[in-house]
Amino acid sequence: MRTRKLIIDTDPGIDDAAAIAILLSDPSLDVKLIASVSGNVGIEHTTNNALKLMTFFNKDIPVAKGAAMPLMRGNIFATNAHGKSGMGGFEFPEPNLELLLKENAVMSEYHTIMALEEKVTILTIGPLTNIALLISTFPEVKEKIEEIIMMGGSTERGNIGVYSEFNVNVDPEAAKIVFRSGIPITMLGLDIGRKARLTAGDLDELDNCGKAGKMISSLFRSYDGGNIEEGVKMYDPSAAMYLLEPELFKVKEAYVDVEICSPLTSGATVVDFDGILNKEKNTTVCIDVNVDKFRENYIKRVREIQC
Repeated sequence: MRTRKLIIDTDPGIDDAAAIAILLSDPSLDVKLIASVSGNVGIEHTTNNALKLMTFFNKDIPVAKGAAMPLMRGNIFATNAHGKSGMGGFEFPEPNLELLLKENAVMSEYHTIMALEEKVTILTIGPLTNIALLISTFPEVKEKIEEIIMMGGSTERGNIGVYSEFNVNVDPEAAKIVFRSGIPITMLGLDIGRKARLTAGDLDELDNCGKAGKMISSLFRSYDGGNIEEGVKMYDPSAAMYLLEPELFKVKEAYVDVEICSPLTSGATVVDFDGILNKEKNTTVCIDVNVDKFRENYIKRVREIQC
């Protein structure tokens, strides 16, 4: 069985933790690096949270601190959904600080990618600042990236702007650079995360899925103000599940670009399925998900985690 080399670029974050949990335990993946980025909360918190997760799961995967702010804009945080620290709904052990690399995330990603003989997959479940800096500074890495699987954007309405999704809206200039990079991209947008929800009953089931399940359930019960009656939106876990089980998703090719100028729609992902803009299609866009199988398989994966 092929073992896929993976870099996770993340801003933990409650749903980031739920995504990372199932990735660390899958034998088909070899996670080489966790790179933090400012997003849901500030860079000190996201880096500390990444270290906490590695310690909780007893993994010695190195963590690199990434960009502290977007390329051209001020920070926007999502503390209303994730709390002040980003993962305040669970008491984690003290992080193993020995896992924190001295060099920053961009340099760490560069060295990790170039040191490997085979191509690397990058999963982005936060703003794309690190990746834009990486490919702009070291364009030679593009030939060694098999695919970027990203949680971000939307084919419909937004959740922070009328048409903009949080990860893209935080740093739309970075997202624009990535979409125009020529690297194969698969986009798991806001609309997929809104469909792929866990129910209150699913959280009860996770409570009985060992240490990892209790952690995830506890975090989700504080997520977005603790409102679980309509289900928990699985934004970042949808990208993780696509990486692991792409057959659960329906996809369609499109040209995708990002609006960066309009005061009304800045951060919107323009998803052109029909060739209206006469541009070559550059992104595989997920347009649907088998929700029942998603829920079932996600819980099964959490149940199998040993930590």
